[in-house]
Amino acid sequence: MSNEQTATFGGGCFWCTEAVMQRLRGVETVIPGYAGGKVDNPSYREVCGGRTGHAEVVQVTFDADEVSYKDLLIIFMTTHDPTTLNRQGADVGTQYRSIILPHSEVQQKIAEEVLVELKDTFDDPIITEITPLKAFYEAEEEHHNYYNQHQELGYCSFVISPKIDKLKQKYKDRLKAEMASIK
Repeated sequence: MSNEQTATFGGGCFWCTEAVMQRLRGVETVIPGYAGGKVDNPSYREVCGGRTGHAEVVQVTFDADEVSYKDLLIIFMTTHDPTTLNRQGADVGTQYRSIILPHSEVQQKIAEEVLVELKDTFDDPIITEITPLKAFYEAEEEHHNYYNQHQELGYCSFVISPKIDKLKQKYKDRLKAEMASIK
């Protein structure tokens, strides 16, 4: 990649956000993990318990010459519900909050601008948190590439597949060629 950058954000279960981001042209890697909390090296069980302060997030490595940070944020914001406090659908708790974790002052400014730009897109106010990234902890291996390996499971088919369908409808021109025709 000629202009490699990294973005970190969470919008509910990291399996959902990972599946969306993996399908975008210019995205090289998507790693699920935890950020925004007060415990070093938390486990999935600890984060799901809601006592670490961490959110389930993804860390995305992308080529900014192919997809901008702003475009990633717009797609992220419009493929989850950034108006619900500490929840996405049936997933409830601070670990499922909508959060953007900028890696720089430039990303911070862009994130703030995107939230203002999108405020009239939703019926309710956007409550997405913007907190500078302090630490990212990679999730356990069984959480990596989850949707692609488990599409037949109920959570994947009922929660993630509709997000992928929405992505395909709204951002077909942004998909990797091989992703445009598959789930």
